[in-house]
Amino acid sequence: MTQTSEIFDGFLTNLGVDNGATIAVRRDEITKALNKDFRGIESSTDHKLMVGSYGRWTAIRGVSDLDLLFIAPASLRSDYDKDGGAARILQRTKRAIQNRYPATTVRVDRLVVVVEFTSFSFDVQPAFANDDDSYSYPDTYSDAWKVTKPRAEIKAIREENETARGNLRRLCRMTRSWKNKHGVVMGGLLIDTLASRFFKAEPDWAAEGSDGFGLMCEAFFDFLAQEPDHEFYAAIGSGQRVKVKKRFQPAAAHARDLANIAIGARDQRNEYAKWRAVFGRSVPKIQHAGEEASFSKFRDTEEFVEDRFPVDIRASLEIDCTVTQDGFRPQFLRTLLRKALPLRPQKKLQFTIVECTVVEPYDVRWKVLNRGAEAERRDCIRGTLVEANEGRDRTEYTVFRGEHVVECYIIKNGVVVARSSIEVPISGS
Repeated sequence: MTQTSEIFDGFLTNLGVDNGATIAVRRDEITKALNKDFRGIESSTDHKLMVGSYGRWTAIRGVSDLDLLFIAPASLRSDYDKDGGAARILQRTKRAIQNRYPATTVRVDRLVVVVEFTSFSFDVQPAFANDDDSYSYPDTYSDAWKVTKPRAEIKAIREENETARGNLRRLCRMTRSWKNKHGVVMGGLLIDTLASRFFKAEPDWAAEGSDGFGLMCEAFFDFLAQEPDHEFYAAIGSGQRVKVKKRFQPAAAHARDLANIAIGARDQRNEYAKWRAVFGRSVPKIQHAGEEASFSKFRDTEEFVEDRFPVDIRASLEIDCTVTQDGFRPQFLRTLLRKALPLRPQKKLQFTIVECTVVEPYDVRWKVLNRGAEAERRDCIRGTLVEANEGRDRTEYTVFRGEHVVECYIIKNGVVVARSSIEVPISGS
């Protein structure tokens, strides 16, 4: 086995969902409560369908948004086809679940009933089965019933994954790890759809083994980077519209470049670290003989948000920094970087959130990481997760030259749902 194979085999193992038993218990209890209310039976297994990434088997560790379809009795359909029926069936669904989980937050959110457990939530969608394997589901905004085709999506990805010898689902999972690492706003169905398109365009990747997964990922990122802008895509299997919430091409181009660097580090001691720059800490650290005896004169104090919270990026976040120095008007850091102007020590830096699509309430954490020889000489790596110190902002002061990175995390219901970072290159003295 090559070192690259060891890295990617371990990486995919680490991406496996590790709380499946807990998810199954919650799923079955919700189903049982709904069957009892709608049918008067005690079954926890009948009339349910897990959909979304979990149902398509493309979810990864840390998945926090689970989708459950509850198939209501056909005999009740005419009762809810009337005006106000969409809202009434969702309210009935909510009451049935709330009776089972009285201490849990259960709320109606337009199309679904959201059940918020610790570290994950269920979006429960009551629906009626149609003759063509589709389902009609309620929309309270339009007071109407719409159609979804999750079985077609599940079937298509299963069949295409078999054709791709398992590499389709593997690529979908690795792509989710990338988007969580870099805060890329891409829904699960969009990722699965684009991965499907990639294998149809370049079917030879189906024969690739773990030793070539890095090359496969680089090719996929290049495929994404070159995609023309779309408002939506036709979903795998169902053909239904999948909205593009935010352009992903720039992030994909950056990932392609990082992957190229990692490929260039093949068989080197730092190969795993280069892949971690692409995919995050799910990439395993490869220990080489004698490394355990190495000694550093500085303390590695960096903390990682993945070790504290599940990460499941679902929303957009952008941060910037206001640079203030005596005798000059404040300027945004990103403006200084675009103009290639130097940033010197002894400046006030106020890091602030300039865009956030997460619905309040939520918590904010910041990380300020110093890199380079000067940070190590001063034993000042920092990198711990800290709270804001001015409202939701984080104020810092430049002290010494080197590379510095500031990250921001938005935490909702115990899950990191958005993240953003900015590099702070301090030059001179």
